[in-house]
Amino acid sequence: MSSNHKPNAKPTTKQVTVRYFASIREAMGTGSETLDTQASTVGALRQSLMQRSPQAAAALASEQPVRMALNQTMCAADAPLQAGDEVAFFPPVTGG
Repeated sequence: MSSNHKPNAKPTTKQVTVRYFASIREAMGTGSETLDTQASTVGALRQSLMQRSPQAAAALASEQPVRMALNQTMCAADAPLQAGDEVAFFPPVTGG
C-alpha cells in the first residue's frame, strides 16, 4: 500500500540570497545572507523576514515603500522564487 502522495509533506525549501540596502540593511543587521525558505514569491519572502524582529517588521512593513528586485531586475511582490535566486530589498531612494 505504497503511495507517492504524502499528505503531510512539508513544502519544499529553496536556497536564495537576500541583499539589504540602506536603512533596511541597518534594521536587518546585515547586508546580505543566504537562507533556506519555503516562500514561493518575493512578497512571501518579505512577509517571512518581517517575523524576525520588531526592527525587521518595521523596515519591511507593507506600508513602507520598499522596492524589491529579483536577480537584479525590479519586480512585484508576486514574482515567483526559485532556488538560487537573488532578492534585494531597498528603500526608493538609496542616496549617494
